[in-house]
Amino acid sequence: MKLFLKNILMAVFTVVSFVNVQAQQTNKKRIDGIVGVVGNYVILDSDIDNMFIQAKETGYDTSKLGRCELFGTLLENKLFAHQAIQDSIVVTDDEINSKLDLQMDRMVEYYGSVDNVVKFYNKKNIEEFKGTLFDLIKEGDLAKRMQDKLIVGVSITPEEIRQFYNKIPKDSLPMVGEQIELAEIVMKPEITSAQKQAVIDKLNQIRQEVLDGSSFASKVFMYSEDSGSIKTGGLYTIDKKTPFVKEFKDVAFSLKEGEISKPFETDHGYHIIMLEKIVGKNLELRHILIKPQPTDEAIDKAKTSLDELRIRILNKEITFADAARQYSEQKETKQSGGIVLDSSGESRIELNRMEDRILYDMVSNLKVGEVSKNTLVTDASNKQAFKIVQVTNKIPQHLADFSQDYMQIRFVALKAKQNEVLGKWIADNINNTYIFINNDYQNCNFKSNWLKK
Repeated sequence: MKLFLKNILMAVFTVVSFVNVQAQQTNKKRIDGIVGVVGNYVILDSDIDNMFIQAKETGYDTSKLGRCELFGTLLENKLFAHQAIQDSIVVTDDEINSKLDLQMDRMVEYYGSVDNVVKFYNKKNIEEFKGTLFDLIKEGDLAKRMQDKLIVGVSITPEEIRQFYNKIPKDSLPMVGEQIELAEIVMKPEITSAQKQAVIDKLNQIRQEVLDGSSFASKVFMYSEDSGSIKTGGLYTIDKKTPFVKEFKDVAFSLKEGEISKPFETDHGYHIIMLEKIVGKNLELRHILIKPQPTDEAIDKAKTSLDELRIRILNKEITFADAARQYSEQKETKQSGGIVLDSSGESRIELNRMEDRILYDMVSNLKVGEVSKNTLVTDASNKQAFKIVQVTNKIPQHLADFSQDYMQIRFVALKAKQNEVLGKWIADNINNTYIFINNDYQNCNFKSNWLKK
């Protein structure tokens, strides 16, 4: 229990560790063969090799990574995916192809060319590699949706969080890295009414051309600025729980099959939607996104305005918080005086865990109360903006503390409770599912009873 709790906490506080699982394995040269079967899913020896490759690419110390542990992870994923199919959970080909294209782009960028990707993964050609990748993405999505279904109702009380924390031996508490609290002011180049109307007129023209017989998908390739759906002709499958902005879903669910919406605005820009098909609770639709672009003059004006405001703050003519409330155009932080919160709603951000490298560069060398330089950034909607930030507080590295680090501990405690649910589900379903383990892995010390002993 002591080691388990410590490792869970360390995962959140960026101290990643893998526990070597002891196994007796042969020293003979490996050939790619079947090492495991779960239901209708097969696991090859090369699947474990590929997990090693992926771990290495993400920076893990693979010298501390055991084949048995990776094999156990693969067995779990196969079991979740297998049960997802039994429960009629659906992942559409369009969803998979969209992810496949993005992953292929990243791989080509990493390895330098398509040929290098194919060679590195020991495939005959790009078609074979894409087929394998397609299956892996589908399996992963099925497994994830099955897990989400199992833990959707799992919650945790403050008392459970306290009990979780109190069970951790004091000498096993992990270190929390240096944390900072931030405030921000954002100014965006102005988009004029004329520029917005030009985009609306263009979308109305496209809409009419489709109504007159043109292909909507072909118009996507020609005009859409939604990089995530261009390669699929703007195609999405959504339901009411899909995490799209409210304005988009409101329009989509108001349409009849075959209908094309009029242009409408979201934070991402202006859209038109064509509803192709209603399948149960799902909508199969295509959309086109066009974003009005600011002029060079508008960009210069936004930069200059923020430079001037920064000087007023440095001269103590106005506080940073008051300046944020009066002038910032970031609606999520404006009313709070610019206070930045992470995805869990916590104001403390661990410096070395900051994923936004531009923001990290802006704040990493600032002292409390100092204001960063004016920096050009890209927001979540891929729009340009100018930002300044102020470090309002710094918390030195320290042992995890219940009161100071409550939100992080809550997250870990909830994950632990969810993992207990998933672990029990795995144990129950192993006995009801066909499992085969190759002799090379019969001596693995799995955390679940895959060997059915």
